[in-house]
Amino acid sequence: MAAALQTNIRPAKFPATFRALTKQSLAPCRVRCAVTSPGKKRYNITLLPGDGIGPEVISIAKNVLQQAGSLEGVEFSFREMPIGGAALDLVGVPLPEETITAAKESDAVLLGAIGGYKWDNNKKHLRPEKGLLQLRAGLKVFANLRPATVLPQLVDASTLKREVVEGVDLMVVRELTGGIYFGEPRGIKTNENGEEVGFNTEVYAAHEIDRIACVAFETARKRRGKLCSVDKANVLDASILWRKRVTALASEYPDVELSHMYVDNAAMQLVRDPKQFDTIVTNNIFGDILSDEASMITGSIGMLPSASLSDSGPGLFEPIHGSAPDIAGQDKANPLATILSAAMLLKYGLGEEKAAKRIEDAVLVALNKGFRTGDIYSAGTKLVGCKEMGEEVLKSVDSQVPASV
Repeated sequence: MAAALQTNIRPAKFPATFRALTKQSLAPCRVRCAVTSPGKKRYNITLLPGDGIGPEVISIAKNVLQQAGSLEGVEFSFREMPIGGAALDLVGVPLPEETITAAKESDAVLLGAIGGYKWDNNKKHLRPEKGLLQLRAGLKVFANLRPATVLPQLVDASTLKREVVEGVDLMVVRELTGGIYFGEPRGIKTNENGEEVGFNTEVYAAHEIDRIACVAFETARKRRGKLCSVDKANVLDASILWRKRVTALASEYPDVELSHMYVDNAAMQLVRDPKQFDTIVTNNIFGDILSDEASMITGSIGMLPSASLSDSGPGLFEPIHGSAPDIAGQDKANPLATILSAAMLLKYGLGEEKAAKRIEDAVLVALNKGFRTGDIYSAGTKLVGCKEMGEEVLKSVDSQVPASV
């Protein structure tokens, strides 16, 4: 079991620089994966609980992080800051200046979730989601790694047939700070006929494509050597450039098998034959959609963590699920995605692999014992709430015995 998680969540030791692919000058492709220097064992962590179930799962992940760290001689100093709807209610903006400053000054950032029905009718610049986009842009975390592994204990939690999902182990590498979510111009205006028109711009510069492609090739190289680049090059000009740049970069990685797939076909193939994929690289909006689809192959979006990395500064680590306001405060949330995000924080952000493995193994032990939150519950297992699941993981953190498959 531990091996299954480690296959998907392993250190991304990307090279510091990459050679230019053409004679034109390209920005170096770097990803900062660990802030450690030899002997450093004290870290400042910014916690962003956010909204909905965010505070519940962050509280549990913090305790697990502390316990795993203490057993490996690692100390943490935590600073909790507001973001999203909580920040709107507190100070009137979704990302206060104090929050982004604290995040930039920390060694890593652990985020819960943002958003909720309460703020759905706010103006665009006063929506909780705006705070998350501003945070990603402020930290310059352009590389979003989203693993999706079907754990043996949870094969039957997937809505797909066992023979389809058993053994699925893939990684979505999503470009996170460009594309249609950030492109200009954008807005809503009235046209010459007096009709409202909404518009957004999908735009990518060559260097933005090159740097995320570098990360994807390096990730694939450390996995099973297969990379599928997903685009819509039969329709979109931005995708035509995307495919051109990714294809050019492939010559630098002769040991990686590159393929291309249109996004509509990729969405279909993910549910038809997900085991064909190893590493997927794609743009911001396609990555958002496909990684959520991939999460449901595993049984629940409540199981999957993510890491967002930059070429300098702290990484951002968060579960890929939303704020789930309908179950907030009811002790029904699944904290495992956030706990595993804490493990990614240790491994990718701080280079503390032993502490990360303690957390990964502890999650597996809890699942092996049959503990399940409602989203992954099946007959014959024990239904528990968010708090009890966290407690069971915490009990297992100090176990030196590797979790069995």
